[in-house]
Amino acid sequence: MPYLLSITLLWAFSFSLIGVYLAGQVDAWFSVLMRVGLATLVFLPFLKTSQVSTSLALKLMLIGAIQLGCMYGFYYQSFLYLSVPEVLLFTVMTPIYVTLVNDAFERRFNSQFLLSALIATLGAVAIRYEGIDQGFVTGFLLVQGANLCFATGQVAYKRLMARQSQQLAQQTVFAWFFIGALIVAIIAFAMLGNTNKLPTTNIQWGVLVYLGSIASGVGYFAWNKGATLVNIGALAVANNLLIPAGIAVNLLIWNHDADVLRLSIGATIIIAALALNERMAKHKRVN
Repeated sequence: MPYLLSITLLWAFSFSLIGVYLAGQVDAWFSVLMRVGLATLVFLPFLKTSQVSTSLALKLMLIGAIQLGCMYGFYYQSFLYLSVPEVLLFTVMTPIYVTLVNDAFERRFNSQFLLSALIATLGAVAIRYEGIDQGFVTGFLLVQGANLCFATGQVAYKRLMARQSQQLAQQTVFAWFFIGALIVAIIAFAMLGNTNKLPTTNIQWGVLVYLGSIASGVGYFAWNKGATLVNIGALAVANNLLIPAGIAVNLLIWNHDADVLRLSIGATIIIAALALNERMAKHKRVN
């Protein structure tokens, strides 16, 4: 849990940095490419190819492509439609997806968890009940795509590492994770990127360097390593510790004009959905 808690504090600033300095100003696909590329460079010096079979390397690349490459694609686009607090609150459904994805790997399904997702969606509607439009719906769905990718990657990485017959020093193989994400980022930028919207200020470049080398490079390694050290229930809950921290940072530093009352009402409904999800998950574990 210490790994997950420390990265929660590290990532609390990332949402606001993206929303304030990059969203709508710097091409989203370039931001993804820059962030993943720098993270890959951080871990390439530690890579020991002799310790990893081709099968394991490909699986790590696939997990990275989903958890980071595809997730960032959805995530960065969502800031074009939603405020930073909204993006943060809508990530609250990630624990539901963690539970559902793990159940899918176990080849079982509990439709009750869909009730949690429905309640969380109602909470999202409460936040913008006067401004529900196509842009809001698109932003909400983009965040859910990011949530699903992030949840799938975490669960898959945890299960993959648990099946290894030998103890691997995870920093010596994690570059494969970023290489998989980098392939997605390169293809996406080549097909969809806008070279007319590259960074133009030192602040934008600085934010990208920080997000790539620290928030992504160090952050995702520590988060996924932490995921291997806790159970699925703890992992699901840890995913939502970031939300209050991120919203506090955004409201206190950047977004003083936010509608705190409406955010609070929506957050209460969404947290109720999370509590219901956790209660059902505990009931399943007991039975």
